[in-house]
Amino acid sequence: MNQVASRIGKTLALVLPVVLVLSGTLAVTRVPWATSASEAQTLTAAHPQAADATRSAPQEVLRRRLLTELQERSPGVALTSLQREMAERPSLAQYCTSIARSLGRAAAARYGSQRAQSWSRPVCDTAFATGVASVG
Repeated sequence: MNQVASRIGKTLALVLPVVLVLSGTLAVTRVPWATSASEAQTLTAAHPQAADATRSAPQEVLRRRLLTELQERSPGVALTSLQREMAERPSLAQYCTSIARSLGRAAAARYGSQRAQSWSRPVCDTAFATGVASVG
């Protein structure tokens, strides 16, 4: 009888935490504070890229737009746009250095380091020049 009780106890010790974790996970898979049932989002830890693909962060949208502008027009135009965006949207200022560095790398890749350096200006300190130098 003692062995049976011990076996039941061990089984419960293994199964009970699994059941509790699964039931807790299932309980939070729906976001109750969504505006409507059709807009409720299912939380998916297995696919975090899916959420990123559907909506990009504002700084990434700006980065892509400026890189396109650099390719279609010139690095000078893209840097002027970056300067204007930083003045209009101060919330993006923390990303200025990263974006300017990306523009510098793209300019160096397209125009060569020396020519790309001629567009350098003090937007976000020397981040554009740093990006150009990292390629060359």
